[in-house]
Amino acid sequence: MRISLFAVGRLKAGPEKDLASRYLDRFAKAGPAVGLELSKLMEVQESRAANPETRKREEAGMLEKALPEGAILILLDERGRALDSESFAGLIGRYRDNGKRDLMLAIGGADGLDPELRSRADVVLNLGTLTWPHQLVRILIAEQLYRAVTILSGHPYHRV
Repeated sequence: MRISLFAVGRLKAGPEKDLASRYLDRFAKAGPAVGLELSKLMEVQESRAANPETRKREEAGMLEKALPEGAILILLDERGRALDSESFAGLIGRYRDNGKRDLMLAIGGADGLDPELRSRADVVLNLGTLTWPHQLVRILIAEQLYRAVTILSGHPYHRV
């Protein structure tokens, strides 16, 4: 299954980008052994519209254009449901095992997500009840993707 990461906003060169890249590299190298492939990382510029609703709608439109037909859409939002790492890995594994070809994880903009996009999503997840800057969310989800691969493959990286 091909996994893509979509993010509103671009990471500038620096330690955050380096760390996110390190985990995505690990995922890309370990994923094929369990049937997961890093397809692409797509960064789009934040909308410059005058009001939050229009910005969210425009950003959702950019995501919809990038979403492969028939892809599973997982949105990251502080109002989503929480999963532990094993449940997250299990979710990805089930989609893979059910023959889904594409899965996209999406990080919205600073104003949040368009309500229509939220209702269209297959899953809306949070990374805890705290609010995280988008740079850290990128690192956290990259690490969780790598962790999911290690859980699915039985590698000892994930310890409880």
